[in-house]
Amino acid sequence: MPDSDRTAVGASADPGVPPELDAVVARWNPQGMALLTALRAPGSAGQVALVAPDDANTTLLRTELARFEPRIALTEPLTDVVGVETTLSAAPTPPAAALILLDAGSALGADALALIGRLRAAGTTILLAMNGIHAYADWRRVREHDLALLAAHGFGDLDILPVSARLAVAARTGDTALLDRSGLSALHAALTAATAAAEGDGRDRRAAVLSRVLTDTRRRITEQIEALRSDAETARWRAERATLLAARDGGRASATAALRGQLHLARVDLMTETGARVRTLHATARAEVDRLARGELTGYPRRLQQSVTDLTAGLDQDIDRRIAELAHGVDAVGAPVAPDASRAPAFAPGAHRAAELPPRRVDPAPRVGPDPEPRQAGVEDHLMVALGASAGAGLGRLLVSPLSLVPALDVASIPVTLALGALAAWWVVRARRQVADRAHLRQWVADALVNVKAQLEQRVATALVAAETALAERVMRESAQRIVDNDRRVAELEARIRRASAERPGQLAACERDIAVLDRHLPVAG
Repeated sequence: MPDSDRTAVGASADPGVPPELDAVVARWNPQGMALLTALRAPGSAGQVALVAPDDANTTLLRTELARFEPRIALTEPLTDVVGVETTLSAAPTPPAAALILLDAGSALGADALALIGRLRAAGTTILLAMNGIHAYADWRRVREHDLALLAAHGFGDLDILPVSARLAVAARTGDTALLDRSGLSALHAALTAATAAAEGDGRDRRAAVLSRVLTDTRRRITEQIEALRSDAETARWRAERATLLAARDGGRASATAALRGQLHLARVDLMTETGARVRTLHATARAEVDRLARGELTGYPRRLQQSVTDLTAGLDQDIDRRIAELAHGVDAVGAPVAPDASRAPAFAPGAHRAAELPPRRVDPAPRVGPDPEPRQAGVEDHLMVALGASAGAGLGRLLVSPLSLVPALDVASIPVTLALGALAAWWVVRARRQVADRAHLRQWVADALVNVKAQLEQRVATALVAAETALAERVMRESAQRIVDNDRRVAELEARIRRASAERPGQLAACERDIAVLDRHLPVAG
C-alpha cells in the first residue's frame, strides 16, 4: 500500500475519511455515512435515557441496537412519563440525551408533549422514534399527525424516526435493503451523534466504527456485483415481457367468453324465476277467487294488479343484482396482467371506473288488461231456471200435500206451491250464476297472467340485451386500453433490457473500482 494512502487512512480513523472513501460510502451506504458524520460531530459521552414501555418490543429494540458499533448505553426503560425528570436528576451521571419511543398505532399524547417540553427546558437532547411500524399499515399517517402536533407546540425541529426491530431481526440473513427499511441504522446514527465523545477520547472507537462501515459497504457492493453477474433483474424483466406478450389481446377473449356464458346463465335463471313467480301468483289468485264473496268479485282485478306490481318490483331487484354480478364477473375475468407488483394496473377489478354501466330503463309494471267483460247468460242459465222452478214446484207440492186432506185448504195450497217453486228457482239460478262468475273470473286471471308472464319475460330479455351491449362495449374499451398499456410496458421493458445489457459492463467496472478503493483502506481501518 502506498505511504500516502496509509497517511490518509491514519487521518480518517480520527477526524474523517479520505474524499474518495467518503464518496464510495455515501454512494453505497447512506446509513453508514450518517454514522461516520455523527462521529465527527462534537457531543457529550454518556448514557441515553430510554423513555418507553417495558415490553417485548422495547426489549427487542435494545437487543438489536446492541449489535451496532459503537455501543450506545441505554438506561432501563422509564415507564413513568410524569416522573422522568425526577429519575434523571437523581442519577449520579445525568444522561446525555433522551430517547422517547412512540407507539406507531396511536397519536402523541398530552403527557408526552409535556415531557418533551420539560426536557427541552432542562437542555436535554431529545430523540423521538416510532417503534413497531411493521405492525401498523397506517403508521405514516400517525407519524404525520404527530409531527404536526410537535410543530404546533413549538417542536418543529424534532423528527420522528420510524423503526422496526423485527425487520432488523429479519435482515440478519444479509438483506441490507431490509436493514435500511428497519430504520435501526438511522436511529443508531442519531444516537451516536447525540453521544459522540470528545476528539481525544474516541480514536479507537471511531476506527472500529469505520472498519464496520467499510465492511458493510463492501458487502453491499459485492451483492450488487453478484446481482449484475447473475442478470436476475433482466431475467425478471424478460419473464414479465413474455407474460405481457402472451396477453396481447388485453384479456378481451376471456372476458368476452365469460360475458357470454354468464349472460346465458343469467337469462336461464331469470326466466325460470319469472315463471316460478307467475305460477305462484296464479295459484294464490285462484285460492283468493274461491274465497271471495259475490260482491267482492268485481274489485278483484285491482287487487291482482297490485300483486303484479309487487311481483315486478321484486323481479327488477333480481335483474339489477344479476347485472351487477355480471359486471363484477367480467371485471374479475378481464383483470389486466401485472407481473410487476409495483406497477399499478390501469383498471383494477371491482374498482369504480368512469365508464360504469348506464342506468337501466325501468318500464312501468305490466298491466293485467281491461277488467273482465260481463258474463253473458247462456242456454244453461235458462235451463237452470226451468230446472229450479220444476224442483221448487215439486218440493212445494210435497210440503203442502198434508193441506190437500182438508177440502177447504186445497185451493189455498196452490199459491204456496207456486211461491216455493219460485223461491227454489231463484236460489238455484243465483248459485249457478255465482259459480259461473267465479269460473269466468278464474279464466280471466289465467289469461291475464299469461300476458303478464310474456311481458315480464320480455322485460328480462330487454334488460339483459342492454346489459350485454354495455358490458361488451366496456370490455372492448378496457381491453383496448390494456393493450395500449401492455404495449407501452413491453416497450419500456425492452428498453430496460437493452439499457441494462449495455450498461452492465460499465456498472461492473465501477463496482470493482469501488471494491478496490475499499480494499486499500480496510486493512488499516481494521
